[in-house]
Amino acid sequence: MVLAGLVGSGIGPSLSPPLHEAEARRLGLRLAYARFDLDEWGLPASAAGDVVAAARAAGYAGLNVTHPCKQVVLAHLDELSADAAALAAVNTVVFRDGAAAGHNTDWSGFARGLETGLPGVPLDSVVLLGAGGAGAAVAHGLLTLGAGRVRVLDLDAARAGALAAALRDRFGAGRARAGGALDEALAEADGLVHATPVGMAAHPGLPVPAALLGPRLWVAEVVYRPLETELVRVARERGCRVLDGGRMAVFQAAEALALFTGAEPDAARMRRHFDRLADPGEREPADVLD
Repeated sequence: MVLAGLVGSGIGPSLSPPLHEAEARRLGLRLAYARFDLDEWGLPASAAGDVVAAARAAGYAGLNVTHPCKQVVLAHLDELSADAAALAAVNTVVFRDGAAAGHNTDWSGFARGLETGLPGVPLDSVVLLGAGGAGAAVAHGLLTLGAGRVRVLDLDAARAGALAAALRDRFGAGRARAGGALDEALAEADGLVHATPVGMAAHPGLPVPAALLGPRLWVAEVVYRPLETELVRVARERGCRVLDGGRMAVFQAAEALALFTGAEPDAARMRRHFDRLADPGEREPADVLD
């Protein structure tokens, strides 16, 4: 039996347990995937280190890590992949030979999602809303894919500036900048990536004025619960090419499952399963997944 889990706050609605368990079954593996919701226990993010230690002692193969623990866990790991070290954020922990190794599959999950969901979109200039952990991963993915410039905007100007500076250090001068007016930034951009909580079930709303969206702009969303956020719906209505947050969620999960098990998941099959899970109008067969 392979043991895996997710640690974070407010993760009750997460689709990770059924997504991982079903794909593992298809791969001929027995996997049990648990939620470790710090909110349910009334614990702060700092308790993620205790969860990592307990999971390691219990023989877990690994953990996924989500908000607000992606930086907290760094101090409780023995080693980091190059990407996790560069991003200073971990979303996947693998336990092997007594050691805990941190990885980041968020950035590559976003990059694969953009390549497959919006193939061929121009990347000369991209606006990124949100400079937190998800935003850092998205920016890394965009620049790895060859984006010319990424403009980082965040309510916390210092955080946006720090992310842009880190990106310039890794990718070169002129590749990232922070700040400026949203309308001016979007007027010269090819695409917009949204990486803030706005649009989640607990934070409904539109992160940008609808009037700033138009057919020349592609729009990518990181939020996936709900799958069709208000941004996705409005951008599509206004003629934008749109990428929902589901592809990033699925690709990062597929890469994490591969790290946990050593098997190669079928990401396309996982996406079909994900779509059924994310649509409350669809009933998922108990043991039949195509």
